[in-house]
Amino acid sequence: MRAYTTAHLKVDLPQGHPFPFYKYPGVAEALKDLLAILPAPEVPKEALLLAHRPEYVEKLFTEGLSRQESLRLGLPFSPSLLRRALFAAGGTLTAARDALELGLGLNLSGGTHHAYPDRAEGYSLFNDVAVAVAWLRREGFSGRVLVVDLDAHQGNGTAVFFQEDPTVFTLSLHGERNYPLRKERSDLDVGLSDGIGDGAYLYALDEALEVAQAFRPELVFYNAGVDVLKGDRFGRLALSLEGVRKRDERVFRMVKTLGVPLVVVMGGGYNRDPRLTVEAHAETYRLALSSLA
Repeated sequence: MRAYTTAHLKVDLPQGHPFPFYKYPGVAEALKDLLAILPAPEVPKEALLLAHRPEYVEKLFTEGLSRQESLRLGLPFSPSLLRRALFAAGGTLTAARDALELGLGLNLSGGTHHAYPDRAEGYSLFNDVAVAVAWLRREGFSGRVLVVDLDAHQGNGTAVFFQEDPTVFTLSLHGERNYPLRKERSDLDVGLSDGIGDGAYLYALDEALEVAQAFRPELVFYNAGVDVLKGDRFGRLALSLEGVRKRDERVFRMVKTLGVPLVVVMGGGYNRDPRLTVEAHAETYRLALSSLA
């Protein structure tokens, strides 16, 4: 098996910025003995244009984002930021091709689910899952797609991308009172209260996955954010490492029951303990390998 990483790419950020770029090389290092870890390829611009509005894509490549747009993104725009986003989206697209060929595709990045067709938001320049689905459609894949988004924050951009597409089912399990304050409409939204722990979370997940499984998808994308962990700076939920493991096991068990390909993308994770963020992410990929590879 192989996985794709953006660990080799650096981004210019102000000192003290909270975005955890440390986790990308950390997870790659933790998994290097299990996988062939390859640099993610750059996404074709043509693929971006299949999903995002052409004027938005062109703006990013020519003038970039204004200060106000950067504030909405949560990151100062720079050529290095754009470059990394291109490779992160390329990792998801290539992992999706791997999934169709091998049954499992892994991107040690991605999950930028706040990007809309026409704007950046919430650390997300491009919606990598939407771009990958659009490219697979162009290559001839016409099957039903399920997006299981278990990041602590609603996949608002992803919801908008697929609201009018009956071939894609979007499931988002997220903090009801957390970012984004204005929620979009997924096919199934499950809003959770602040501080929810393992038991209540897993009960809600079981019910949601039962509904999602009835969609009979032929390809699954899993946004496996670990900002659901207790102690996360932005997640506001309170799962334990064991709770996250049980969460992942449920998703992988569903995929195995369905007998369909799976793409795993990283999603968020901002724990106050950086080692916990890295370990939780790495364990998701280890479990995917042991369950499905």
